[in-house]
Amino acid sequence: MEFKHYSVLLNETIEQLHIRPDGIYVDGTLGGGGHSLEICRHLTTGRLIGIDQDADAIAAATERLKDYADRVTIVRSNYAQMADVLKNLGIEKVDGIILDLGVSSFQLDTPERGFTYRSEDAPLDMRMDKRQRLTARDIVNDYSEAELFRIIRDYGEDRFAKNIAKHIVQARKEKPIETTGELNVIIRGAIPMKVQVTGGHPSKRTYQAIRIELNHELDVLRDTLDTMIDLLNDGGRICIITFHSLEDRIVKSNFKKNENPCTCPSNFPVCVCGKKSKGRVVTRKPVLPSEKELEENSRSKSAKLRVFERVEDGMESREAL
Repeated sequence: MEFKHYSVLLNETIEQLHIRPDGIYVDGTLGGGGHSLEICRHLTTGRLIGIDQDADAIAAATERLKDYADRVTIVRSNYAQMADVLKNLGIEKVDGIILDLGVSSFQLDTPERGFTYRSEDAPLDMRMDKRQRLTARDIVNDYSEAELFRIIRDYGEDRFAKNIAKHIVQARKEKPIETTGELNVIIRGAIPMKVQVTGGHPSKRTYQAIRIELNHELDVLRDTLDTMIDLLNDGGRICIITFHSLEDRIVKSNFKKNENPCTCPSNFPVCVCGKKSKGRVVTRKPVLPSEKELEENSRSKSAKLRVFERVEDGMESREAL
């Protein structure tokens, strides 16, 4: 199956990156290479580093970017290792970083990957990196009821988390839960019918929760943001596209902290904590998809783009707000 991924907020992201033809850029979630392809078209002597942990994405992007092979380096890894990847390539600083945190259309539309609740007989997998041993099946069948409740509540933000966890544990006493269809039936049984009629697919939030837990998505994002900002040259920008409120809150909070890290009481006349700003938040409000994009790709509807610009030593940004 062809690796397909609609590049969400493509033009908006490229515009915000302020690409220099001789700059070095990192796509930390390479996917099918849509954003990277557009970056490459703006480069002359510059360089693009593409990182992804999905072997299918690596193969697809390698093919898609073959005309720019002289300026592209593709590495199979998680963006959590971005600093090490760049160090191994002899790169200290870069001029821009992009993360598109969405699950690709290919992953959703390939049933055997187990990401989608719309397939009834797919295995419970959901691994972004198939080298990983733990799968969604292991979480569903091995986590305690309390652990399942926690992840469905915290990562799925589902108000029926407690009942869903209870139903999963009851069902697996009869036999292991093996497929997406089996899990869907269990979840439907845990949510009132009147809610199912008006609230979208009943499995959506639980699948999101399991996927986030399995792939450590929020932990990786939270633990890597500061490092990525430190990797930017003065004037360099990091552009992050999120798809749900949990990711967006982490990005928004981190960007705000890096713009104004001072922890001194508000009544202090001068800062004494010594924490210095790393730059500025470019997007006070997130950039959202256009009406045209929403018509072409309904999966864009929850996308939000936030941008931070590195400004060293309190210098003024090279471009005004």
